[in-house]
Amino acid sequence: MHARIDYRKAAPDAVQAIAALNQYVAEQSGLDPRLVHLINLRASQINGCAYCVDMHVREARREGLGEQWINLVCAWRESPVFDDRERAVLAWTEALTNISASGAPDAEFEPLREHFSDAEITRLTVAVGLINVWNRLAVGLRARHRVDAPVEAV
Repeated sequence: MHARIDYRKAAPDAVQAIAALNQYVAEQSGLDPRLVHLINLRASQINGCAYCVDMHVREARREGLGEQWINLVCAWRESPVFDDRERAVLAWTEALTNISASGAPDAEFEPLREHFSDAEITRLTVAVGLINVWNRLAVGLRARHRVDAPVEAV
């Protein structure tokens, strides 16, 4: 697979605007970084964005999140690793990422109210939208993730 265009060079102003929102979510929104990692990983998995999955897994590891927690994001419904708060965020992330099919149903929204204020729900929704923008750039324009040296099986 080859990159279609280098979007960072083609429209640096657009990327800078998205990066500013990224900085807000990461540094100013007050969202729990663990929840932002969940959003970024799950949306990127759904969207099939290898570039973003690779990047967000690396970031989650760097920030000390456990391998089991990271590995089971893709199967969160079947795992007891995630608490009710995280499950609400994961369900909302899936609903919004698949919005054309889901319609963002009340069944996925209402559990958020048990754990988050209206402001936090709004910020979580912005975070979901943000990673979906990055995913669409990376998948649509075929951004390539880095490739590590192969590791031999033991």
